[in-house]
Amino acid sequence: MGHMRFAVLTSGGDAPGMNAALRGVVREASSLGHVVLGVQRGYYGLLEEHLLHLGPRDVSNILQRGGTFLRTSRCPEFATPEGVKKAAETLRANAVDALIAIGGNGTLTGCMRLAEEWKGQVLGLPGTIDNDLYGTDETIGYDTAVTTALDAIDKIRDTAEAHERHFLVEVMGRHAGFIALQAALCGGAEEVLVPEDPVDIAAISERLQKGKRAGKTSSILVVAEGAYPGGAAAVAEELHKLTGNDYRVSVLGHMQRGGSPTARDRLLSTRLGAFAVRSAIAGETGQMAGEAGGRLVLVPFADAVGKKKDLDRDLLALARRLAL
Repeated sequence: MGHMRFAVLTSGGDAPGMNAALRGVVREASSLGHVVLGVQRGYYGLLEEHLLHLGPRDVSNILQRGGTFLRTSRCPEFATPEGVKKAAETLRANAVDALIAIGGNGTLTGCMRLAEEWKGQVLGLPGTIDNDLYGTDETIGYDTAVTTALDAIDKIRDTAEAHERHFLVEVMGRHAGFIALQAALCGGAEEVLVPEDPVDIAAISERLQKGKRAGKTSSILVVAEGAYPGGAAAVAEELHKLTGNDYRVSVLGHMQRGGSPTARDRLLSTRLGAFAVRSAIAGETGQMAGEAGGRLVLVPFADAVGKKKDLDRDLLALARRLAL
């Protein structure tokens, strides 16, 4: 195939490693003699035709930065038939051959809609800290978010032990408990509450009381934000009613989205960015680039967003067995 014109965008919630992925896309395409256009502010950039040429120098010194230098947004207008038509018109007007979109569930769903309206190639990269896209072992930003949460848990553990207190740490994850589970296991938490598993407050209370009788003077409970209606604050209130103990709550919030990506995220992002370019050159479309068992793979969009990626139940059982 001759020279191709790529467009690349980041959409939805930002994730550490998006910049590394953009660098991977731009430099791999450039090294092979292709042209890359950066779309600003996600799908809004396609609706408003905000595109700029990106060369190797434009992505210098961004590998280590969190966020996304192209910026991102959530774009309800793109979800309308008119919005999709306008985006397709922009791609045609700029003679784009292949679009690479970096984002989560909503972004890849947008890719599927666009593929129905536009004849060009559409590929996606899994850019979300939630790790909830099917077909890839990890998503871009997940490892960094876990590392950030773990750092906070370690610090909270210090003050919990010093004051002999119980802390609930709320981490991100409205529909998925991947961050909560890994951070809880690595942080030695006494409990982990995830959306995938029913929460039994009475059973948790009994386990905490049992731990106290066994000599535990403090505890950490990691709560995914979507695990219980009202989040960690509601769990603390229910536990207080049952035990009379005070429970401190720390909500980590958006700090989990930011910061310099870990080496693991930089490697994943870079490999996936370059792989998406090579896949497009090979004629692939309608798929998400991922990594499974150390191998780079392509996953149909319908599977990536439509199939449920479940927690590692063995890991969940291990976390609970070790919280003696």
